[in-house]
Amino acid sequence: MAKAFASQGDMSEKKISFTEVGEGVYAFTAEGDPNSGVIIGDDSVMIVEAQATPRLAQKVIDCVRTVTDKPISHVVLTHYHAVRVLGASAFGADQIIMGETARAMVVERGQEDWDSEFQRFPRLFEGHESIPGLTWPTTTFSDDMTVYLGKRQVNLMHLGRAHTAGDIVIHVPDQNVMFTGDIVEYHSACYCGDGHFGDWGQTLDNIAAFDVDAIAPGRGDALVGRDMVEAAIENTADFVASTYRPAARVAAKGGSLRDAWDAVRAACDPKFADYAIYEHCLPFNVARAYDEARGIDTPRIWTAARDLEMWAELQG
Repeated sequence: MAKAFASQGDMSEKKISFTEVGEGVYAFTAEGDPNSGVIIGDDSVMIVEAQATPRLAQKVIDCVRTVTDKPISHVVLTHYHAVRVLGASAFGADQIIMGETARAMVVERGQEDWDSEFQRFPRLFEGHESIPGLTWPTTTFSDDMTVYLGKRQVNLMHLGRAHTAGDIVIHVPDQNVMFTGDIVEYHSACYCGDGHFGDWGQTLDNIAAFDVDAIAPGRGDALVGRDMVEAAIENTADFVASTYRPAARVAAKGGSLRDAWDAVRAACDPKFADYAIYEHCLPFNVARAYDEARGIDTPRIWTAARDLEMWAELQG
């Protein structure tokens, strides 16, 4: 019997932290599980990232209710991945906002992504039976959009391709805090299976140009203070480059996917093997890096069947 994905055996409960990263701005984190964000306005609340199921979203709501009783009016989704969006119904928000590219990716590959993620990482879909279906935005935008929560201004921006083609970031200028989704991670592996390695570094530079005081990353602890922000951005850039370069060298020589796997492991294991979800992400990261190096610009759609075929190939 083939070896299982590392994520299929990851059933340990993670400790939740709810950290104030600016006045009325919070990061919900859980030891490498998907993070969410909370922005409290004058009369209502914006949630950033919805979690994978309504049951898991309730954990975010429970934290919100420890600091405010204001209604949740907006849910903003940084990209289309199932673990980020399928819990949106729990919040009861009038507005669900995505970038236009992310919505197009829900149309193109949303169901396939849900099926493959559920197979790979069942623990992150606790209460999956409560998911009403794919999450569709009420509002989309192309490059940038501003939302006002009373007097509080929140800027939503597409700064470039990275974790997916449709990533957006959320900036709260009065606190100089940014929510980056999975473009930036902290001591957690980047999932690059739908990524754009060639663009990711520039997108990180675009984030760094804001010189923010805090970042709530996609996974890992809240980054408070410019030293932590800078370190996390640099570390993310190193992770992405260290994954891509060995795979690109193998592809240039006509090597196989398994050769790329061995080369990436040799480069990345010494630096990143202790990072959260490293083993979970690695096969998908290698497969995407190998594809991009061979000229495949648009990531191929992951399906439950393709996941298993790729994994079998890597097992030899």
